[in-house]
Amino acid sequence: MPEVIFNGPEGRIEGRYQPGKEPNAPVAIILHPHPQFGGTMNNQIVYNLFYMFVERGFAVLRFNSRGVGRSQGLFDHGVGELSDAAAALDWLQALNRESRGCWIAGFSFGAWIGMQLLMRRPEVEGFISVSPPENLYDFSFLAPCPSSGLIIHGDKDRVAPPEAVQKLVDKLKTQKGITIEQQIVEGANHFYENKVDELIEACGEYLDRRRAEIAAGGGR
Repeated sequence: MPEVIFNGPEGRIEGRYQPGKEPNAPVAIILHPHPQFGGTMNNQIVYNLFYMFVERGFAVLRFNSRGVGRSQGLFDHGVGELSDAAAALDWLQALNRESRGCWIAGFSFGAWIGMQLLMRRPEVEGFISVSPPENLYDFSFLAPCPSSGLIIHGDKDRVAPPEAVQKLVDKLKTQKGITIEQQIVEGANHFYENKVDELIEACGEYLDRRRAEIAAGGGR
C-alpha cells in the first residue's frame, strides 16, 4: 500500500492510499480520532475501516491531519482538520476522475470532522460514523444531513455515551429524504476492545447492503 504525500492547507499531508480495482471504482476517505489523544491514521479502527473498503474494490485514503506524524502544521481544534479532510478528498477525487460513488467514514473526533465534510460535498452517497461524540462537539450543522448513513456505537462507551449518540440519531431521523441507520455493538466501549471485528463486520454488512440498493436505483 503506497505511502503518499500531498499538499494541504498547512503544508504536506502524509497518507496511505490504495487504488481501486477498476478505473471507475468508488472512493472512500477514512478520518482518525482526536490527535491530542493519540489519534492517527494507524488507529486500529481506522486501519480496519480502510481495509474494509479496500476489500470491496474502493480507492481508499487514510491520512494524518495537521501536526500528526509527518503531516505539517499544528492542531487546530477541528477547523483546520476539516480543511485537511477537504484537501484529502480533493486529492483522492483528482486521482479518480471516473469514480462512481464517494463515501466518508470517521471514528470519534473523525466522525465529527467527517460529518462536517459531508455537508460540503453533495456528491457523497453515504457515510459511516463510528461513535460520534455528540456530547463533546456541536453537531447542529447537520441541518439537514445531506446523505444517508450508518451511526454505530457501543453501549458501554463512556467517551460518547449511548444517550448522547441517541440524541443525535433521533434528531437526524426526523429529516426527510435520507435514512439514518443506527447499530449498537453490545459490550463495546469507545475503543471497541475485543469488539473491533464485530464493529467492522457490521460496517461491512451495511456498506454492502447500501451499495446494492444504490446499484438497484435506490438512491440516497
